[in-house]
Amino acid sequence: MLTERSSGILLHPTSLPGPLGSGDFGADSYKFIDWMVSAGQTYWQTLPLGDIGPGNSPYMSSSAFAGNILLIDIAELAENGWLDVEDLKPHPEFRADRIDYSLIHSFRIARLRRAAQAFFASNDKPSRTAYFEFCDLEGYWLEDYALFMTLNASQNGLSWNKWPTELARRDPQALSKVSESCNEEIGFWKFCQWSFARQWSKLKRYAVERGVRIIGDVPIFVAYQSSDVWAHQDLFELDENGSPIFVAGVPPDYFSETGQLWGNPLYRWSAHEWTGFNWWIARMRHALKHSDIVRIDHFRGFASYWEIPAGESTAMNGKWVPGPGAKLFQAFKDALGQLPIIAEDLGVITPDVVELREQFNLPGMRILQFAFGEDESHYFLPHHYVPNSVAYTGTHDNDTSVGWWNTATHKEREFAQKYLDSSGHQIHWDMIKAVSCSEANTVIIPMQDVLGLEGDHRMNFPGQNCDNWEWRFSWDQVSNAYTEKLVEITGNCERKFPVQNLSIT
Repeated sequence: MLTERSSGILLHPTSLPGPLGSGDFGADSYKFIDWMVSAGQTYWQTLPLGDIGPGNSPYMSSSAFAGNILLIDIAELAENGWLDVEDLKPHPEFRADRIDYSLIHSFRIARLRRAAQAFFASNDKPSRTAYFEFCDLEGYWLEDYALFMTLNASQNGLSWNKWPTELARRDPQALSKVSESCNEEIGFWKFCQWSFARQWSKLKRYAVERGVRIIGDVPIFVAYQSSDVWAHQDLFELDENGSPIFVAGVPPDYFSETGQLWGNPLYRWSAHEWTGFNWWIARMRHALKHSDIVRIDHFRGFASYWEIPAGESTAMNGKWVPGPGAKLFQAFKDALGQLPIIAEDLGVITPDVVELREQFNLPGMRILQFAFGEDESHYFLPHHYVPNSVAYTGTHDNDTSVGWWNTATHKEREFAQKYLDSSGHQIHWDMIKAVSCSEANTVIIPMQDVLGLEGDHRMNFPGQNCDNWEWRFSWDQVSNAYTEKLVEITGNCERKFPVQNLSIT
């Protein structure tokens, strides 16, 4: 899989520039791919592309299969004749550097609704044919998703187990009545997913033609308030009322003294195994259709996971419980063949986690920011990296490298200066160079580190419920000097540049 020495950029598409309040699949996403090629970067790690949940997090999506409709390029809908020029005028309160999610949600949803109405009222036969083909092909998840989103809106976001019993328990006659009476609303959600899928497919094809490969992200858990849990209640640890019995999280760690209480319902793995892991196989097949490689978040949870009784206020009173282990990954291999998977193996890693990852030859992750608290024996120092690994200066959950340096202890700074042969004045470039020249076949650099940004530009702060996932960059921050520096480091560390093949169709 990741056998060639290459490097790439970590950037969620919402962080792209653009006039309509947040990044999307519009012109700036294509410009970003062109910039990556000019900077010698082969991989674009996008993070999850699903709908956002509490705290703006795409790790708490309303569906494990649906895309985030806020990423749909509004301008493309206008090009198809489904919106007017007036719809493309930015809201006066949009900012170039931060996303106001409540503002962009109302702005974009209003335009998506107008576009859907225009589409269904049109006589555009080729587009309508493509739409219905999409609905047929993706019906195994799309029907439940569109129905769930329709019901969720009609019930004012009330937890699905508090809906009328016949809806919560999915009585066929009751659901059939909703499908008939709410046909227009259900069509809206399907139209949005069709628009997302065709726009992303076009953008991904553009990337592949230019030698850029996409690294996607599969969160291990799903949100309770999701079409997946509602539609597959037997696959989750729920009681007779549909409420979670146990929830997900991690014990106290680097990020939190009381652990992280994520709150996702846990899987009933015995039920998944009984089905031959069909839901998980469908999920991975879907993810690999949208990405060339996927990073599986919280990989250690497949070996064993932290089980927290529902109702706990912190993650401290949990316990480790065995996961599906090799049975799941063998099912993936039998169904999908080669496993282009990156294992996010951070946190409390025990021998069974390492054994599972190595059994299927999956590359793990190495994070340089974690390396300077001890001595030269630390696992995350570059001289310990192995080829079958993916090295990062930091991830979306970390501070920026400059932000890390500004808050590092005296001991960490002293060690880093000595190890990196750095004065600290350009610590981000010294860290980028260190991981790039390591033995790791793959290196991924957060865009914030390429730009040398301080900690107030970080993407996410685990355990913090606000001000996350809002960061955006602008093109005037991307100087030619930064691009040339990235090319220089990539070349000097003998990492391959993107190989373009514009004949790909």
